[in-house]
Amino acid sequence: MPGDAVTGLLSQGNERVASRFTRPEPHRAFWIALWTVAAAAEFGALAPVLFRHVAFEPVDVVFRLVGGSFAACGLIAWHRRPDNHSGRLMTATGFAFFVSPLLGQLDTPLTRTAALWLPDLWILFFVPLVLTLLTGGRLRTGADRALVGTILVALLVLAPLWLMFSPEEDNLLRIVGEGRLAGVVDTVQRAVFVAVPVATAVVLATRWRTASAPGRRALLPGVAGAVCLLLFALLLVVHLVTGERSQLLLWIAACSIATVPLAFLVGLLRSRLARGGLADLFRGLRTMRPDELQPALARALGDPGLLVAYPLPDHRGHVDGDGVPVTLPAPGGDRSVAVVERDGEQVASLVYDRSLDDDPELVEAIGGAAAIALENAQLHAEAQARLVELRASRERIITAADAERRRIERNLHDGAQQRLVTLALQLSLIGRQIRHDPSDAEQLVTSAAEELARSLEELRELARGIHPAALDQGLEYALDALVLRSAVPTTLIVEPGGRLPEHVEFAAYFVASEALANVAKHAHASAATVRVVRTGPDAVVEITDDGVGGADPTLGSGLRGLTDRVEALGGRLRLSGSADGGTVVTAVLPQRRRARTH
Repeated sequence: MPGDAVTGLLSQGNERVASRFTRPEPHRAFWIALWTVAAAAEFGALAPVLFRHVAFEPVDVVFRLVGGSFAACGLIAWHRRPDNHSGRLMTATGFAFFVSPLLGQLDTPLTRTAALWLPDLWILFFVPLVLTLLTGGRLRTGADRALVGTILVALLVLAPLWLMFSPEEDNLLRIVGEGRLAGVVDTVQRAVFVAVPVATAVVLATRWRTASAPGRRALLPGVAGAVCLLLFALLLVVHLVTGERSQLLLWIAACSIATVPLAFLVGLLRSRLARGGLADLFRGLRTMRPDELQPALARALGDPGLLVAYPLPDHRGHVDGDGVPVTLPAPGGDRSVAVVERDGEQVASLVYDRSLDDDPELVEAIGGAAAIALENAQLHAEAQARLVELRASRERIITAADAERRRIERNLHDGAQQRLVTLALQLSLIGRQIRHDPSDAEQLVTSAAEELARSLEELRELARGIHPAALDQGLEYALDALVLRSAVPTTLIVEPGGRLPEHVEFAAYFVASEALANVAKHAHASAATVRVVRTGPDAVVEITDDGVGGADPTLGSGLRGLTDRVEALGGRLRLSGSADGGTVVTAVLPQRRRARTH
């Protein structure tokens, strides 16, 4: 598909990526004015060597071109990415390079004083530009602020202090021409301008070591900038030690710093370059299997750790392509989330490296191109999630059945079986007593009868847990008995309409029983209601309480077991909040068994 077709596809309103980024657009006159000022400043900086035949060295011309390089690349980046402050910092760095040459040409004491004061003004903007590539030009850490603050101290305190003692002519700030004091202050200032680049390189190296692959890619222009700062520091050290300027280092530094703006511009606009590859991505999406989609998007974004999370219906969370539940990261962490929508419906969430927040256009473009494929993959993920849920449900049902058998065995062994053994011993004793003293056997018979009654009651209670005998009289009769035994005052509402199928009544009874047990244990409720109605082919059991709410079907074995029991019949179990703050448990049970769809 040609690139313009992809662009047209991405512009369709029914396929978009929800974005948190805004892009203010200044007026065109604003950009014209800035470009005019930048061109005039570059021309003014070069005019002395071009038209006045002033003696100069070739390396000085290169340094005078640096300002234009930064200003031009900065204005392009600023216009293309107004949400990113790095373009503004590049522009400010470029204009700062012009300040000293332009002021030095104006033959007045004031401008010459300013030219002596501000030759290193560019560092004030270049250092934060290098440090904030991952934060869109914004100072976020204490180390960043400390380094910029140190530069401000050097420019606002040390530089004026040097001028106060400098013997330079046309120096309006000179108080006394004391060369030794001026030399001391100059040495301190040079030491600061050596320490700051070194510290900046250390900070950047630390971030590089801990950064992800996308983060390192975003930091590459900063690495180039840090190298230039180190070259600048080396020049200062050489000059401080030898008193001379190294022409080789000057040429290396000049050529390096002149090309750095291009590296920054490419880094800031990499989404524009990557967008050209979307046609190939889109062509591949047509024949791509769902399990191939996430790796393809990861390659397109340059983020090997990309996760595609698909939303489940009824806001039941997210799953990956294999149907395994995943949790989306909280805001402010190392991973960010972009929501992909189609026709106004969320089809996926892209969980990507936070460094890509600085490149929202790339995320939006790739998410938009893949929206249709992601929608198809969402259906596959939902089916996989049902399979995963079904396997887990079957495992839980088997585990619950085994546990129930063990419980019955334990209850029989510890309860009824022991009582029956005791009863057998009592009957044997009665037989011997009757032969020797029939008059004393009556008390033993009474005790044996009581033991037999207790054994029968235990067996009935055990049988009620397996299959309530009251259900033989119908669901309403069994629920009425259940409500009477409930620890919380409960109202029963059953819509008339005859008996339900046996398996439906059995499931409905246990839903109500478990729900009322949870109300008594956890809800702190004063009242509850059990309601049974028919809605078309389904029977609906609804248990409402006025308690504290907050029930979670994923916690505890009771509600999870109910969910498994209901879904095994092809039904659905939902938990929601009631109008008075309590909990509503709703079980929708098909009156005819139907297979679960996958």
